[in-house]
Amino acid sequence: MTAPMPDLNAVAIKPLNVTRLSDQIVQRLETLMLEGSFKSGDRLPPERQLAEQLGVSRPSLREAIQKLTARGLVSARQGGGTYVTSRLDSGFADPWKEMLGTHPELHRDVLEFRRMLEGTVAQMAAERATEADLDRIGVLFAQLEVAHQQGQLDLTSEVDVQFHQALADAAHNALFTHLSNSLLTMLQTHVHDNIANLFAVGTVSGQLLDQHRAVWLAVKGRQGAAARAAAEAHIDFVDQTLTALREASVRRERSLRRSAV
Repeated sequence: MTAPMPDLNAVAIKPLNVTRLSDQIVQRLETLMLEGSFKSGDRLPPERQLAEQLGVSRPSLREAIQKLTARGLVSARQGGGTYVTSRLDSGFADPWKEMLGTHPELHRDVLEFRRMLEGTVAQMAAERATEADLDRIGVLFAQLEVAHQQGQLDLTSEVDVQFHQALADAAHNALFTHLSNSLLTMLQTHVHDNIANLFAVGTVSGQLLDQHRAVWLAVKGRQGAAARAAAEAHIDFVDQTLTALREASVRRERSLRRSAV
């Protein structure tokens, strides 16, 4: 018996999803932002150059940029150029930055959070870092050594932040990349003040450098557990040293008040 022919009119055929080229461009640029290739504050390449790099027409690129602008991910600045905004990073940091300035007791909580985050980041960096990641981290550690040796406070705090962000990028997790960037941006002044205070304590500067070296060597050696332990030990040391400094300051102020009576 011959099988009946299927009724083609009754077959459910799903329509093809034809994605607009501008939407594909948006997706590509968003990916570059998520992975940290385009960071907050970065200027996008000129329109002609970016269109050539992506292999698309300038009108399609222009349409994509307009969509990203509407989402608040990029913005045009006076004087020319399109820049990546801080929208991916600012949501976490904005309400906390001012609170840190008016509530010093939060500093301890921040260090506790950093211990958890940076321990995980260091372990993942040791397990996932590419050769390019390792080259970047190595260069930053070398710069940190020079800044420490020369006692350049501003440069030390700047490179310290870049070193920790490079570790976060090497973890190859978009959320860690942006959470770390948001946290470190929020703490830029806090980190500067920490280093200023720690520099004032004899051999502490050298100990800090040794701790960064331990993290770097563990990551370079692909030793995940050792990298986590080194990162956590670094934050513990900062916490303990700053606590001791604050307690010493309170004792000095108390003694001065007694002397003035």
